[in-house]
Amino acid sequence: MPSNEYVSPLSGRYASREMKQLWSDDTKFQTWRRLWIILAQAQQQLGLPITAEQIAEMEANVGNIDYQMAQEFERKFRHDVVAHIHTFGHVAPKAKPIIHLGATSCYVTDNTDLIQMKQGLQLLCVRLARVISRLRDFALKYRFLPQLGYTHFQAAQLITVGKRTAMWLHDLVMELQRL
Repeated sequence: MPSNEYVSPLSGRYASREMKQLWSDDTKFQTWRRLWIILAQAQQQLGLPITAEQIAEMEANVGNIDYQMAQEFERKFRHDVVAHIHTFGHVAPKAKPIIHLGATSCYVTDNTDLIQMKQGLQLLCVRLARVISRLRDFALKYRFLPQLGYTHFQAAQLITVGKRTAMWLHDLVMELQRL
């Protein structure tokens, strides 16, 4: 299984390349590592004995993830975060004692989920704005083309294709504002 792309029965049919990459194991675990770096930097600023060398070692190995090793540690410890702490510590041995120092598992899991959700919503906003722009062009192009309006699934008075499209646009603009 690729680690740089999210895989599910639906992802192959419906998810974009960018969305699959956003929810991939690579993004998830690299974000964990970046959060551990941020934690170490904050702790260093507060006076804990954390060296620049330890932080640099972690920064140099953000993308150096041995998934097989992580799986072995997870089988041993039965804990995904602990497994990745040990895996990260293997490639950053000087930093191993300070990785995840004083944090809970939720520090990396919950913050990563929030970061991924925010980035996913940003992707959706860009795409929704593109749909709105294209529908606007369509509504303007067909603003005078008549069609039957419907109410309760029955034919009603005439409206235009542009007007109907503008009503869809109104809903989409409101959804974009919510996002």
